[in-house]
Amino acid sequence: MAALSPRLKQATGVLAVRGEGVHLYDDRGRAYLDFTSGIGVTSTGHCHPHVVRAAQEQTAALVHGQYTTVLHRPLLTLTERLGEVLPEGLDSLFYANSGSEAVEAAVRLARHATGRQNVVVLQGSFHGRTMGAAAMTTSSTKFRAGIGPMMPGVVVAPFPAAFRYGWTQERAADFALEELDHLLATVSAPSDTAAFVVEPVLGEGGCVPADARFLTGLRERADRHGILLVLDEVQTGVGRTGRFWGHQHFAPEDGRTLPDVLITAKGLASGFPLSAIAAPEELMAKARPGSQGGTYGGNAVACAAAVATLEVVEREGLVENAAVQGERLLAGLREVAAVHPAVADVRGLGLMCASEFTDADGRPAPETAAWVRQQAEERGLLLLTCGAYGNVVRMIPPLVVTGEQVDRALEVWAEAVAAATVPSKD
Repeated sequence: MAALSPRLKQATGVLAVRGEGVHLYDDRGRAYLDFTSGIGVTSTGHCHPHVVRAAQEQTAALVHGQYTTVLHRPLLTLTERLGEVLPEGLDSLFYANSGSEAVEAAVRLARHATGRQNVVVLQGSFHGRTMGAAAMTTSSTKFRAGIGPMMPGVVVAPFPAAFRYGWTQERAADFALEELDHLLATVSAPSDTAAFVVEPVLGEGGCVPADARFLTGLRERADRHGILLVLDEVQTGVGRTGRFWGHQHFAPEDGRTLPDVLITAKGLASGFPLSAIAAPEELMAKARPGSQGGTYGGNAVACAAAVATLEVVEREGLVENAAVQGERLLAGLREVAAVHPAVADVRGLGLMCASEFTDADGRPAPETAAWVRQQAEERGLLLLTCGAYGNVVRMIPPLVVTGEQVDRALEVWAEAVAAATVPSKD
């Protein structure tokens, strides 16, 4: 008798049989507010009728049209629609299945285009579990322990994580840029450095936003040294942060396009496996023949679902909704933190929010975070923990979430924190 791998540990005890909007339903019919979105994937909610209809119709017409063998209409339509929302100049696309695969495709492109071997990643980043992507991941040792030697040529620089350092955001950004300059002088010469790869908001690393000072500094250094700036928008893209792309919160004042290469996945197809990298055509053409492809990349059904997803995002104003409901959610989380000392920090952008738990001495408190998450689940709210120590609880609901649903989640959150932590400050 076969069984799932014992290493596939579920974060919750729910056996989901149905999803609708912001809710998942278990095998007993109980409804849960799903503030995990399948780790940021169900952007339009579970089983949005427009996405379901598009996928059903495409399944009846063509399931698999391998895109280096034949073209198909959903692939071409999706490329056209993405061209309408991508940053100016990023007019060439390559499709894959997962975020990890797209990250590795971006690194391959950067190395081909520059003739350089090294990539600089940021402390706390998560880029995937495949061998190359895992070598670039520093959100936790669990993603790379025991599989060395890792892919060479990866260099790690500090991320401007103000709370971690106990500094202002401005000081954290200056420090991160100073250390990057030092790294380029001591570890990876600019002439050996192909790309800076960065998440606009650390996802698995704890929902930690970057800032304009830091990302503008990266752009300036990339220009100065001929290094490519690759933005990993796997989790932050398609409206998650209250802008269509997370980096748009930090765009340079002079209007320059921030990324040379942009990576997208997760919320792009509302649950169907699809990812992509976007770059200027001139840059994409520097990829060597045969370096881009894959059996399932750009699958017809996934592309049809992605086209429908983009239509829903636009028609229903989901980017704007993420901004409004994200502010509502952050405000409520801060109210809870104000009376519970175990919640040491609340942060996020749009519908990508987190609460970090520490003990009385300011040390990470993963047991508290896990207990709060469990208390929330028992009350009908599904959440995930993240961060290097597992002491951060994140909320990443579907972009269709309403104010009423946010308020209900906050009620449950307040009860869960109160049940699992020390008495309130007052």
